[in-house]
Amino acid sequence: MDNKRMGRRVRAFRKLKGYTQQELADSVGISLAVLGAVERGNRRLEDQILNKIADVLGIAVDELANPST
Repeated sequence: MDNKRMGRRVRAFRKLKGYTQQELADSVGISLAVLGAVERGNRRLEDQILNKIADVLGIAVDELANPST
């Protein structure tokens, strides 16, 4: 999946779960700047960060990676 599509999905799930960017970044252990870059599609998600984001949001990694969900 390309970075922009993944970033849009991260943003959509973050909002759906009621997190601000700062809250999610803090919970995942990354900076606000990194999360912002991910959501804009300017930074590739490393597997470790992807797993942490999915865990914090309470979803499976597949839900972030699969555009049909």
